[in-house]
Amino acid sequence: MGSERLESMDRAETDRRTAWSVLAVETGSGEVIVESSPGLLLPTASVGKLFLLHHLAELLDEDPSLGRLMLRKDGVAPVADSGLWQHLDASALTVADCARLVGAVSDNLATNVLLDHVGLDPLQAVAGRLAPGGSMLNDSVRDVRTPADPPVLSVGCAADWVAYFRTPHPTVLTWLAPSADLSMVSSAFGLDPLAHSEPSPTDLADELQVWSKTGTDDGVRAEVGLLDVGGRQAAYAVICRFDGEVVPVLTRMRAYGTFILDALRDG
Repeated sequence: MGSERLESMDRAETDRRTAWSVLAVETGSGEVIVESSPGLLLPTASVGKLFLLHHLAELLDEDPSLGRLMLRKDGVAPVADSGLWQHLDASALTVADCARLVGAVSDNLATNVLLDHVGLDPLQAVAGRLAPGGSMLNDSVRDVRTPADPPVLSVGCAADWVAYFRTPHPTVLTWLAPSADLSMVSSAFGLDPLAHSEPSPTDLADELQVWSKTGTDDGVRAEVGLLDVGGRQAAYAVICRFDGEVVPVLTRMRAYGTFILDALRDG
């Protein structure tokens, strides 16, 4: 799909009261592959959990034994929606396993347990250092948000997340490698959602691998990450706030994925 088609979709979506923040950059050269309002701050739902993962990775750099510390899930209020721990018998997991659950299935309970352990203020300081455009994790995950709570879990812009994924923390990448949500941009890459932690051959014989984090809420779809195709890499972020049907949004996100993939393949 060419850039003209994406521009046409831009105009159509604007008419339907959607807002997009999009950027993809070839990490080696810095060449921009595609962009649309990259500095626009939008709700990003679970994408902001990346700040928690990065903060944990830095803490583990200082003290690797922290990863073996056991944390109990009954120390925080139950929370529903994304994740597996709420469905498991295990009453406690290590810090490292909680981080793995957040990276793989965006586990809400593991997120809140980790936040309870490290605190929100320190990781917000990390966000302030990493994201000059204002991307931020605002709160823990809540089943219900009251007027006293931050209105959204996180906000972000494509420029911040592309800057992050040009030089990501390697431990964060290991936690993101098995991410099971390939419903958005990554739907264009033809990977097995449950088995893509290692490079996978594509129909053009290139090895392909993606490390990504998604965010989903009412009227919000977002994916940020790093795509490697035969050794060429692109850092990308596609964020959408919309009022209407989700299927056209997902269709366009897949189109962005195809465009980025083709750009790396074509050199």
